[in-house]
Amino acid sequence: MQPTPDLWVLLALVGLPFAAAAATPLVARALGNRTAYYAAAVAAVCFGLVVTLAGTHGGAAVSWVGPLSVSLGFYVDGLATLVGALASGVGVLVFLYSAGYMRGEPGQPKYYATMLAFMGSMLGVVYAGDLVVLFCFWELTSVASFLLVGHYSDRRDSRYAARKAMLVTVGGGLFMLVGFVLLASTVGTYSLAAMLAEPAATRAAVERAGLLLPILSLVGIGAATKSAQVPFHVWLPDAMAAPTPVSAFLHSATMVKAGVFLLGRVRPILVGDHWTEIFVALGLCTMLVAAILAVCASELKELLAYSTVSHLGLIVAGFGFTGALGSETAVFHILNHAAFKAALFLVAGIVAHEAGTRAFDDLGGLRHDLPITAAVAVVAALGMGGVPPFNGFYSKELLFEASYEFAHHAGGLAWLAPVVAVVGSVFTLAYSLRFLAVFFGERPDTLGHVHRAPWSMTGPPVALAAIAGVIGLGGITAALGAPLAPVESFVGWVVGATLGPEAAGHAASFHYYLPTYVSPAVVMSALAIAGGIVCYLRWRTVRWATRGLLGALPVLRADGWYDGFVYGANHASTRVQRALWTGHLRTYAAWTFVGAVALAGFGYLATGIAVPTAGPTLGAGLTIILAVAAVAAVAAVRAPSHVAGVMALSVVGFAVTVFFVLASAPDVALTQVVVETVTFVVFLVILDKLPSYYGRIERSRAARDAVISVLVGGLVTVTTLVATDASPDAIATYFVENTVEQAGGHNIVNVILVDFRGLDTLGEISVVAMAAVTVLTLIVMRERGETP
Repeated sequence: MQPTPDLWVLLALVGLPFAAAAATPLVARALGNRTAYYAAAVAAVCFGLVVTLAGTHGGAAVSWVGPLSVSLGFYVDGLATLVGALASGVGVLVFLYSAGYMRGEPGQPKYYATMLAFMGSMLGVVYAGDLVVLFCFWELTSVASFLLVGHYSDRRDSRYAARKAMLVTVGGGLFMLVGFVLLASTVGTYSLAAMLAEPAATRAAVERAGLLLPILSLVGIGAATKSAQVPFHVWLPDAMAAPTPVSAFLHSATMVKAGVFLLGRVRPILVGDHWTEIFVALGLCTMLVAAILAVCASELKELLAYSTVSHLGLIVAGFGFTGALGSETAVFHILNHAAFKAALFLVAGIVAHEAGTRAFDDLGGLRHDLPITAAVAVVAALGMGGVPPFNGFYSKELLFEASYEFAHHAGGLAWLAPVVAVVGSVFTLAYSLRFLAVFFGERPDTLGHVHRAPWSMTGPPVALAAIAGVIGLGGITAALGAPLAPVESFVGWVVGATLGPEAAGHAASFHYYLPTYVSPAVVMSALAIAGGIVCYLRWRTVRWATRGLLGALPVLRADGWYDGFVYGANHASTRVQRALWTGHLRTYAAWTFVGAVALAGFGYLATGIAVPTAGPTLGAGLTIILAVAAVAAVAAVRAPSHVAGVMALSVVGFAVTVFFVLASAPDVALTQVVVETVTFVVFLVILDKLPSYYGRIERSRAARDAVISVLVGGLVTVTTLVATDASPDAIATYFVENTVEQAGGHNIVNVILVDFRGLDTLGEISVVAMAAVTVLTLIVMRERGETP
């Protein structure tokens, strides 16, 4: 039985990066470029806290929004430990790398503060034990990513990329929020820890409500946008406008892992046939499309961006397979991908920093200038390409095995799964070898002298490559009978968290090794490797063919649908603005009233409120007054001039005054008299400056206004009937019984206004005061405007 986590340790783990971010501007003044070491120390402390939590399991929470059963809850298991270790451990290396890369760069305090805030947000997502908490930190990662992608705010491409990343990821997060609300309303709690404690019961409740597919789809959209799955892959390539350390941290090891983390987190709750159909298809499609786009890349970071999308598709597909083998694929590749891809991004940063370019056509033969960097690139790129015995080979082998078993059992179209997996892997190896060509190809004549990078930049990718290399060598030792037990036991523990408590025993059975016999997965790997080598040897032809494919199918391009949607929306909004912004008060009032009627009417229909019938309970006097008011209202509409219309409206107001008098409310009647008198005088003063004749309007506009007026009147009538049907006698009795006792007043109306509805009255007074200030300002400044 594992111990439960300490709440204070969790609060320190998530809160420390935010506190450090707040202090960064002051620290940067004292340390300057050495602020990187301060940020690295904070990340190292967080990594230590993650390690201390590694042996615990379960939730810890404090009440946050009690009436809604929302708590500031955290949850620790193997999956949280894995991604938390990546967020903090890779953070240490990236901050150390930044010491050399960001030296002399502008905006360093903002850069380090935002990076620390992002790390805290990512840790919050990872350890969230409540759906509301998870969503809040989820959106914070998008905000931090927006600031980091747009770090070079003076560049147009950075601003474009930041807006795109924000729009896509935040938009997807809103879909996810709807899914969370549906899930919580079905289960009866927002506690993710409680759902994971009883996943079978949670799923049964969702199925009984008939909401499994809607919840699965909404949550899947949130995960797909954050992890850049097709067609939401459009934002990640442009995000390479960010500094290289940001790309290595956010867009290879952490932020893009948030989507696949979410799938692993809810997998025990929502897994089933629909789950497999959606995420296996989504993941394999993304893997293939992004691999083709990577082949067409013209520079290092663009290739790595599309490669990241492709490998994220592999992880999504792994989680999509319902068996334990699928979870092993996804979990092991999360670890492997973070190691080799973060190293490759840092390598790309070194090349660009020292050679002054990232374009493939301008690079080659760099192994002589950057030998250590070249060695790192070999380990990481061959791991990315799935070449044995490097680390990426083993998780890709698991994908081949899972896809073959899936197709073997399902049959039919399911055989597309292993085929797509192999074809995608062919392109993966081809672009991995293309990446290595910048070190082993011929050196271009235009490439000048390349300096060796400082150790602050070389050390972090070396450490990442060493991790990837150790994992890769573990497969060889396992084949020789000496498995790398710490890695296997840790990955098995994480896999158990994605299968649910009922399958946690599977955690001890995970093994990986270099194959020693022929199997379908081995044959698939051999085909992928052979095909990748052939594609690389025929690189120009393959690149020409893939670019032709993209030309025939422009929807596959990174900005295909996004630009059309965004710029189309801009054009549509301009046209709507021209239609609505006419400069006429009549138009503004009409659309305002239409919107109010539509929203309120939809609310009444959605809630199924029954409208009570109002019987004729008025006496003769009140009936006569009501008739006078009705006649005056018709006269106001038909009035031939402004003055006549205002006088008719005043008759309506004074009729209401008489109504209050007959209803034994003299104080309200007195207020009404004052308001009507002042309003009448103000209207007459204003009308003295206006023409006396209304003019004519088109019949169509008059008919529209008449319809809107009837609808508004009907809405007000319905609202009044519904509001006054809620036990008015009980409300009146309450005020009578409590006016003197609680408020010490004998005038019930005044007590209601001042005590029981004091805040409402304060708001009304504030509105009147602001209006008065505005009128006074306009009067005082009427002679200060520019003359035409």
